[in-house]
Amino acid sequence: MKAYPIQFEAILKERIWGGTKLKDYLNKPIISEITGESWEISTVPDDISVVANGDLKGRNLNEIIADFPKEILGERVLENFGQQFPLLFKFIDAREDLSIQLHPNDELAKKRHNSFGKTEMWYVMQAEEQSRLVVGFKKASNQEEYVQHLENNSLLELLEEIPVKAGDVFFLETGTIHAIGSGVLIAEIQQTSDVTYRLYDWGRVDAEGKSRELHTELALEAINYELTPSKITYTANENQATELVHCPYFNTDALPVDGTVNWKSHEGSFTVFMCAEGKVTFTVEGVTYTYQKGDTVLIPAEISSIVIEGKATLLEIFL
Repeated sequence: MKAYPIQFEAILKERIWGGTKLKDYLNKPIISEITGESWEISTVPDDISVVANGDLKGRNLNEIIADFPKEILGERVLENFGQQFPLLFKFIDAREDLSIQLHPNDELAKKRHNSFGKTEMWYVMQAEEQSRLVVGFKKASNQEEYVQHLENNSLLELLEEIPVKAGDVFFLETGTIHAIGSGVLIAEIQQTSDVTYRLYDWGRVDAEGKSRELHTELALEAINYELTPSKITYTANENQATELVHCPYFNTDALPVDGTVNWKSHEGSFTVFMCAEGKVTFTVEGVTYTYQKGDTVLIPAEISSIVIEGKATLLEIFL
């Protein structure tokens, strides 16, 4: 395998709360006005990403990892996760509020669903005025108080609502109650898992007049009732990587590019770049590739260096 930056075909998901920003802001090929998610890199069963460029075009991510595990994933990733790609990358457009929900930890997810848990982070790409996120409790709570407010349709009285703007970052540990509010476009980085417990859905029904399933009982044991501050404060400097999130499942840096950056790989791990703003070129062994806002690219572990040029805000994710 001659390693090169790999892009994948977007896996587009209609959602009852979705809109058109994935096309309007990120140039995704949506065909529905209720498109809520673009899965950029995925190995979730039945939603496995297919390579969109280069010699590997048309093959899916699991297939190319099976053929070139060390070259793509890196030794450290193989040691910790085997040949399973451990992360899922998305862009999410919330035209309406998402349901209030949470994700179980690894232990519960393994026991109940034979899945990873779902630790995740959000980077706000764009937000309308007065947009907000729901993240965690205002103060430490308990199961009895939570159930009482849930039954009284007053759950929001317990939860923290945070106004947001482009560039805001949130880290959500498993068990944290959360919801993306209407008018927010985000980049989401998470463990490879699609296990969600929906707690409250605003009384919403689908086109057939049906309410979506709630997971009230499953959630009780999974909720973290403690106070869990989630907003990340950071100052990013041009042409330097600034740490946003460091956790056992992934690391994410902000990399604002203005001019030239001589990037070096993270030994033993692949890297993923998500372009949050602007336009850049990556030059790898004399070949130049161009990326713009909304592009996501997988850098195989075998690639040791890249010359990055342009003016853009990149999210750099690695293990």
